[in-house]
Amino acid sequence: MHSPIEPSPLQLLRDEVYTERGVEVYMKRDDMIHPLIQGNKWRKLKYNLEAARAAGYRRLLTFGGYYSNHLYATAAAASLYGFEAVGVVRGEEPAALSHTLQFARSRGMRLKFVSRAAYEQRYDVSFLEMLRDTYGDFYLLPDGGSNALALRGAGEIISETGSGFDVVCVPCGTGGTLAGIACALNGSSRIIGFSPLRGNPALVEEINRLTREYSGCTYSNFTICNDFTFGGYARWTDALIDFVVSFEAKHGILLDPIYTSKMMYGINTMIREGKFARGTRLLCIHTGGLQGWGGVKQEKVKWSG
Repeated sequence: MHSPIEPSPLQLLRDEVYTERGVEVYMKRDDMIHPLIQGNKWRKLKYNLEAARAAGYRRLLTFGGYYSNHLYATAAAASLYGFEAVGVVRGEEPAALSHTLQFARSRGMRLKFVSRAAYEQRYDVSFLEMLRDTYGDFYLLPDGGSNALALRGAGEIISETGSGFDVVCVPCGTGGTLAGIACALNGSSRIIGFSPLRGNPALVEEINRLTREYSGCTYSNFTICNDFTFGGYARWTDALIDFVVSFEAKHGILLDPIYTSKMMYGINTMIREGKFARGTRLLCIHTGGLQGWGGVKQEKVKWSG
């Protein structure tokens, strides 16, 4: 499975603040990998799609919420590569589908809505048996797409860019992309994961579980930053939106509204505050998710603190 643009471009970001502080900032443009299967979602799906096809599966089944980038990408990938797809959605079916779920259904994904309580049992044997009774056999993708094969794909970010960066910065949802990068770096360089959620200690545990499953090791060279959540998922402030607009004007790069925008806001703040020593070379991963702006426009979200 090969994407139209692979490897993705590496772009030097030029900013007077970076120059004043003596740091170099590069962005890995994974948003340019594919118009529909962007960023880390392609990297997580790539080897899973190969494994599903090699094992003879014709159907993919996975999980996510109303605004899940993973559901969006899986629906697109299934359509492009000839799989059927089922998406198990957390929560009751809404009166109007989100932009994400509308797209998923338009690409042929069958949507099954379950209660939040039932969703918590999604990996139980009895729950999966019920799904197989309903839909037939399927290749199971975890929510967020994070498993050992996903880590293999995410690790290719490092093989494409090299390990000559002092700090690697990556947005964190389920932790799979950070885990893949950690395995590829094998303890070298510092990694900062920017989470849109505060107080999520399970994230570190999940990253450790993933790296242990993939490489047999855990790593101590990563930290999770949750100082720039802007209130959590689907929450923004005027300051963040102004930053997204100015960033695009300056660098020609549109940031997504949930992950990479908050990471870059945080990185810029940390650089201004002198949190990185002079001479530091930073690699920032754009993880795509630009379809999120469709949901923002659909819901007519008001920017509020």
